[in-house]
Amino acid sequence: MEFLYAIILGIVEGITEFLPISSTGHLIIVGEFFSFSEPFGNTFDIVIQFGAILSVVLYFYDRINPLVSSQQKEKKNEIYNLWRKTLVALIPAIIIGATLGSKIQALLFNPTTVAIMLFVGGIILIIIEKKIRKPKFENVVQLSYLNAFFIGLFQSLAMVPGTSRSAATIIGAMLLGSSRTLAAEFSFYLAVPTMFAASAYSIYKHGLNFTSSEILILATGFITSFVVAYFVIKAFMKFISTHNFIPFGYYRIILGILIFVLLYLVK
Repeated sequence: MEFLYAIILGIVEGITEFLPISSTGHLIIVGEFFSFSEPFGNTFDIVIQFGAILSVVLYFYDRINPLVSSQQKEKKNEIYNLWRKTLVALIPAIIIGATLGSKIQALLFNPTTVAIMLFVGGIILIIIEKKIRKPKFENVVQLSYLNAFFIGLFQSLAMVPGTSRSAATIIGAMLLGSSRTLAAEFSFYLAVPTMFAASAYSIYKHGLNFTSSEILILATGFITSFVVAYFVIKAFMKFISTHNFIPFGYYRIILGILIFVLLYLVK
């Protein structure tokens, strides 16, 4: 049964981590039915997140690795520029997470908060998409360091469960003038150091003293999340090349309402 839980949670993480619909929110909801006892449960969530991170690295490998031998000098400089801006965008999350992360987790990690933020975030996504505008920048080269920092501030809002790291980053980037495709891509790039740092800290905090059975469960969740996330990224990038984010906004609103119904009307 525990391996089935690992597969289910890995699938949920893989599908939701990079879509603007909140992976943490979905894991909290699904965790009401399928979950592991602590501290193993916390580490499991970290491990499946790490699997999702590696899917980003694999999918965007040529775009984010300046050491690929076939890269031209100009392209390598662009990649180094990308990582410098990504690290600048990471600063707000590090500062805010270190000072307020534990308080936010203690106060807001619950289904009610998730429902509210899913609903609010969905409305914001729809409003932004319906607003007529012309992007100010369509690639990372055009993105300034100041804009990268502000996108990082938006990302920090994702510490509130239900907000969605990708949604916060995408909304912030588009409000600052980014094209839809760049907003999504920068969200993926920023996910790598952000989630790696969070994973490393949590593993350091909770340790890795597990039985052989628990290690196999972790591996199952990791592989499931990695594989599912890779194909979700591929499908998502193809989708937004011809569509907008409005369907995700409606999904968030419907899911938020459904959670409220389940919480307060169905007892």
